[in-house]
Amino acid sequence: MENDDCVFCNIATHTVPAKVYFEDDDVLAIQDILPKAPVHVLIISRKHIPSVVNLTEADGPLVGKMVLTAQRVAKQLGVEDTGYRLSYNVGKNGRMVVPHLHLHVLGGMELAE
Repeated sequence: MENDDCVFCNIATHTVPAKVYFEDDDVLAIQDILPKAPVHVLIISRKHIPSVVNLTEADGPLVGKMVLTAQRVAKQLGVEDTGYRLSYNVGKNGRMVVPHLHLHVLGGMELAE
């Protein structure tokens, strides 16, 4: 299920280019185009889900896979041992920019609180 107006859906179908670190049938790991840290990767779901608030219990395995993909990418990019942050932004006040479920992986420096 994709949304033609969604930039992340278009990245998932390779209609819009992105630097891809990992992909499978469920998720993609891509470079954030406005990085907030030396390592800033987005784990996006191929399924169009607008936000965390739209998740159902049936999406539990997808969320788990997103976290495990973040773990894989952190190791791949060399921040597994030094540490990294995982963050789901939700809604306007949570600074969510693209309304499509995605998980931020930030690392490569000591992050502010």
